[in-house]
Order: sequence, then C-alpha cells, then structure tokens
Amino acid sequence: TNGTVKLADMGLARETTDIEAAQSEAGKAYGTPYYIAPEQIRGKIDIDGRADIYGLGATLYHMLTGRVPFMAEDSADVMRKHLREKLIPPDHINTSLSAGVSEVIEIMMAKRKEDRYNDIEELLTDLEALRQGQPPLQAHRRFDVSMLEQLEKGDAVEVKEEGYKEETVAQYRMAILILSTVAAVFFVLLLLLLLYVIKSH
Repeated sequence: TNGTVKLADMGLARETTDIEAAQSEAGKAYGTPYYIAPEQIRGKIDIDGRADIYGLGATLYHMLTGRVPFMAEDSADVMRKHLREKLIPPDHINTSLSAGVSEVIEIMMAKRKEDRYNDIEELLTDLEALRQGQPPLQAHRRFDVSMLEQLEKGDAVEVKEEGYKEETVAQYRMAILILSTVAAVFFVLLLLLLLYVIKSH
C-alpha cells in the first residue's frame, strides 16, 4: 500500500549453474503456460536468462494489449502455440503502440532463444533508446539477421513500415543471388577439373 514493488513466488527459481536441479527437471515443463518459454516446455536442461526474457516479453505483451500472447481452451494447447504458432505483433492489436515497442517484444518472445536478446543489458539498451525516442538498434540487428535467414530459405518476409524498407530486402535478395551464382560457377569448374584429372589418368 506504500507503493513498494515486491517480487514473490520464487518456487520455480534456481541457479542456472545448479546442474543437479536442472537434470531433475529434464523432460518436464515447469512454468505458467501463458508466459512459459519454448525451451522450458521442451524440458531442456540448458535453461538460461533468455527464458526469463521470453516470460517478461509475454508479460509486457499482456500488459500492453490486454490479452495474453497465445490463448486456448487448455494449458496443453497454449503451450503448443508457444512452440509453433506465429506471434501476432502487439502493435497489430494495440495500434497505439509504436513499431519500436512491438519489435522489442517480438525479439523478447522469439521462439529460438538464440534469436532473443542475449541478456538483460541488451534489452535495457533498447528500452532506454525507446524512452529517448530512438529506434531499438539491438532489435533491428536481430530482425535483419532473421530476415536474411528467411530469404535464404525462400520464406516470405514481412517488411515493417519503420526500419525495414523494400530496398533493404531487395539488397538481401541480390546478395543471395550473387552468392548462389558464384557457388554454381565454382561447382562447374570443380566438376570440369575432376573430369580432366580422370581423363588424364
């Protein structure tokens, strides 16, 4: 009642270096379904701070949109959505949110922990940038890498209005085309060389 914020309910908390506790949790999903990270659902042993970043992202999503990231009739379906369903960007639900805020939350809630912020310091850097009216550079870098991976796989890429212009996507496509052409030429030359060696013997 005096305005002091208190953190409670630490029943699932453990040291990331506690290998024995981690092994005892292997293969089991521990966490609140609406906010649990995919690697926790899978019962992975190597859980680290990026799972907390995911959970915090889900909490921010709920606070800013008025709804949890994934909804379903039972906990099992909610967790399946965390694993497989694409996240609806929060600014698509609450249109008063900036693209930058939405990007930060989307990075926090990336399915693969490797695609999230590495640590809380990176996240705080972007949050401070947003507070000052600047773009979240850490999130932008991660979106750029993710976009390039999608293009390499031939997947469709959604281009946001802020920060990701069509010319950037075109540049990525051109780079991939050039690399593919170089690889093809190299393969043909290698094949010709092998044929020459075989014939000479």
